[in-house]
Amino acid sequence: MICFESVTVTYPDAAAPTLRDVDLVVSEGELCVVLGRTGAGKSTLLGAVNGLVPHFTGGLLAGRVTVDGRDTRTHPPRDLADVVGVVGQDPLAGFVTDTLEEELAYGMEQLALPPAVMRKRVEETLDLLGLADVRSRALADLSGGQQQRAAIGAVLTCHPKVLVLDEPTSALDPTAAEEVLAAVTRLVHDLGVTVLMAEHRLERVLQYADRVVHLPGDGTVRSGTPAAVMATGVLAPPVVELGRLAGWDPLPLSVRDARRLAAPLRERLPDAPVRVLPRRETALTARGVVVRYGDVVAVREVGLDLHRGEVTALMGRNGAGKSSLLWALQGSGRRTAGSVSVQDQDPVQLSPAAARALVG
Repeated sequence: MICFESVTVTYPDAAAPTLRDVDLVVSEGELCVVLGRTGAGKSTLLGAVNGLVPHFTGGLLAGRVTVDGRDTRTHPPRDLADVVGVVGQDPLAGFVTDTLEEELAYGMEQLALPPAVMRKRVEETLDLLGLADVRSRALADLSGGQQQRAAIGAVLTCHPKVLVLDEPTSALDPTAAEEVLAAVTRLVHDLGVTVLMAEHRLERVLQYADRVVHLPGDGTVRSGTPAAVMATGVLAPPVVELGRLAGWDPLPLSVRDARRLAAPLRERLPDAPVRVLPRRETALTARGVVVRYGDVVAVREVGLDLHRGEVTALMGRNGAGKSSLLWALQGSGRRTAGSVSVQDQDPVQLSPAAARALVG
C-alpha cells in the first residue's frame, strides 16, 4: 500500500538530509507506529505519504514514494486526497465547519459525491466512531476525545485507503486517548484501513501495532515487528524496560502481557522493606480554593500541602480543572475564594514578577 524506495529528503540550508536512503513497505490493513525523538523526521516521513513533502514544504525528495500505486512525485496532495486522509495533533485547527455533521460531509462535498452517498456515509461514520449522540453539537463544544474522533471521521467519510495520524493523542487525557485508539483499531480490523501513526506515548499504542518504524535521528529508518524493534530500541515504554531488566522473552508490550510474566519474578524478589519518609518542610499551603467561571465551578474547596523536594502529580480528565487549580496556586489565574501561602505570602497579592519568582 505504501512504498518508499531509496527516499532521501533534504530541506534548503539543512546541514544533512532529514531522511536518508529510506526503504520501507507498509502493507494494506496494517497499523504502523512511527516513533523517534523530536526532530528525528517523523513529520517528514508522514508528509511524504500524501505529497505534502515536497510539494508544500519545499526541499528535494530523491527516490520514489508510491501510495496505492500512485507516485507522489507526479501526484500532488490534491490528487491523493481520495486515497490518503491526514489528521493532525490539533483537530480544532483543521475544522472548517461549525457542527459535527457538517464537518463529516465537507470532504465529500469537495469530491462532488452524490447527496444520497454522503448521507449514508455520514450515518455509517457516526455509528462506527460512537458519535451519533453528538451529531448536531458544535465542534467547539465536544470533548477532546470527541474532537479527535470527529477529525478522523471527517477524513474517513471520503473512504481513504490510508490514514495518517500525527500524534493524535498528544493533547488528550488517558480516557479520551483510549477512545481514539479504540476507534483507530476498529478502522484497521473492520475496514482494512492502513494506518500510519506517529506517537510519543508508546505505552498507549504499542500493543495495537502490527509494525513499528523507528527513526533514530540520523536520517535512517528501522522497521520491524514491535517486539523486534523494542528489543534493541533506545525509545521504549516502561513496561518494555521492565521486561528487559527481568530478561523476559518475548518482551511485554502491554501491562497485561507483563502481568502474565510477572508471577515467577515476584517469587524471586524478597519482600521490600517499608520506607518511612521523613517529614519535610511545607513549601505551599492552600485552603478552600475555589475557581468559578460564571455559573461553572472549575475548582471547589481544594486544600493541599506541598512539601519541599517532593514531586506531586495532579491528575484528572480534560476539563476537570487542573489548569485552573495550578494557575490559582501560582497567583496569575482566577481565584474566587480561598487562600494560598508560600513563605507566609499569598502570590495573588504580589506583583506578577514577584509571584513568578515565588511560584514558577
